Amino acid sequence: MRAPRPVRPVPALAAILLAAALALTGCSGSNSDSGGGTTADKAARSDGKAAAPGGERNASGAGAKRAPKLTASSIIRTASLTVQVKDVPKALDEARTTTENAGGYVGDETTSRDEKGHERTRVVLRVPVDRYDEVLAGLQGAGRLLDRTAKAEDVTDQVVDVDSRLRSQRASVARVRELMDRAGKLSDVVALEGELSNREADLEALLAQQASLKDRTSLATITLSLSETPVKAAAKDESPGFLDALAGGWGAFVTMLRWLAVAFGAVLPFAAVAALLALVWLRLVRPRLPHRPALESSAAPANGKNEE
Repeated sequence: MRAPRPVRPVPALAAILLAAALALTGCSGSNSDSGGGTTADKAARSDGKAAAPGGERNASGAGAKRAPKLTASSIIRTASLTVQVKDVPKALDEARTTTENAGGYVGDETTSRDEKGHERTRVVLRVPVDRYDEVLAGLQGAGRLLDRTAKAEDVTDQVVDVDSRLRSQRASVARVRELMDRAGKLSDVVALEGELSNREADLEALLAQQASLKDRTSLATITLSLSETPVKAAAKDESPGFLDALAGGWGAFVTMLRWLAVAFGAVLPFAAVAALLALVWLRLVRPRLPHRPALESSAAPANGKNEE
């Protein structure tokens, strides 16, 4: 009977190695899957980040669309126009119509005429800021534009500051009123009334400032000057010549004579009174004064003694 052959360890070792290899392969596959997921997540994040700037650009674009309204409500716009027209009253009526159609109104108005009868008018127009450019273009196209000045003052910081101070001041007034309701002593009530008056005065001043800013930022100011002739004629040669010097010298001479005549007229009454007094002294007073011969007689013996 044959003895059983011992089991060789080689096949068993090979089976163990194969199982380990399969296990390692599965782990690497799972790692690769997880790595792929991580890559996908990164790609998604990168896509999300890439999309975010676009969203920010869209948001900024929307903000840019809203920005002009905020800027326009916080900017004081003023302009000054000088226009030469053929008919000043007609151009003024057209300017009024343009302003009123735009929703504005006409402010101060001044009209004058020069020596030749040419009319000049200066008028202040208030128009909404959203129609400012349109009205300005229409006014300067009414004739020959001689001068134009436009300014824009940003008062956004002032508007924000006044609004913040108004909120704080309203809260302060409300607190003082609450303290007055709780006060039990007459002295406390009197002190709180004085403080309340001061704070309400500050509140009214802030409200007036806010109303002024709102008026100046919501309505643009255009100062329009209409003239039938140029306001200032261009001088060909500003250097003085011989005739200019002669005219200037003659004017100085006439001015000197005028002042001399004024001075002579001012001194003449005093000179007349002095001459009259001198005449009275010489003709009436001096002849009646007594003579003094004693001085002559006393002087004669003295002279005799000296001769001896």
